[in-house]
Amino acid sequence: MSVNVGTSVRDGEVGLGKVRQMWHLLEPLHAVVYYAPEVFEESAALGFGVEERWPSYFPLRAAPLGAVGSERVTSAFYSFSPRMVAQHMHPAWEIASPGRLLAARERGIDRAYGAIFGDRIHSPELAVAAALARRAAESANTAGRPLAAANAELPWPQAPHQQLWHAATILREHRGDGHLAALLVAGLDPVESLVSFAAIGAASVERFESRGWRSEEWSAASERLIERGLLNADGTATEAGRALRKSVEQHTDELAAAPWQALGPDAVAQLADLLGEFWVAVLGSGLLPSETTLGIGKV
Repeated sequence: MSVNVGTSVRDGEVGLGKVRQMWHLLEPLHAVVYYAPEVFEESAALGFGVEERWPSYFPLRAAPLGAVGSERVTSAFYSFSPRMVAQHMHPAWEIASPGRLLAARERGIDRAYGAIFGDRIHSPELAVAAALARRAAESANTAGRPLAAANAELPWPQAPHQQLWHAATILREHRGDGHLAALLVAGLDPVESLVSFAAIGAASVERFESRGWRSEEWSAASERLIERGLLNADGTATEAGRALRKSVEQHTDELAAAPWQALGPDAVAQLADLLGEFWVAVLGSGLLPSETTLGIGKV
């Protein structure tokens, strides 16, 4: 179902603006797993380096896929350099099995949410939010979405706050898998997807450089986009380039809409209201970086 942002929405439909709002609310609740000291402690106990986030990020996120190799992780993560993925994935399963990593991230997020939310992890508001988010996550069609499917196949935790994180994870990976489909349809390869996103001001070039591409690879991708009329010589997007990125974002929202359509507009509005205080608490924790490669709030 496709609903245009800014147009009237028929009764019983959830508009794309609301779909995007739910991503904005849930993304920080998921992403804290890659920054929380409690998760780093659990990862370090398994033997992973925690001086920076990448040694644990790749195996923590890939663990639901099983003991897969770096090529399949590169495929699923898309915009990371294959060299960077291989650097962190080649030793990963020798350090700890996927099962041990899944248990570690569940323990870590349990502790992290407890530190961030305090006694509110036992609140009725969080329990209702978790139940609504779970309904949305369980309705997500995971066909052609490997990361969403892998997380959806895992057993649900018992505690409401852990269920909330698990639901947020399924929904964000569902959206992310759809985003990669939108990039493929737009003809943007992994490096071009970053160059074109930086060109519209989604984040700084320096932030995108964290994905591990060499300067010559970035320059080559820029040249390809210039030849397509999508990029100016100064690295900014042309009008056509902005239009293409806008179409990618709208396509992503459309592909992410089904779980929210299944939940329905009233329940989606209720969930958005309930998530507000927990979203504020995560952002207020100072754990997440002020600038990310996702372009939240900028596109």
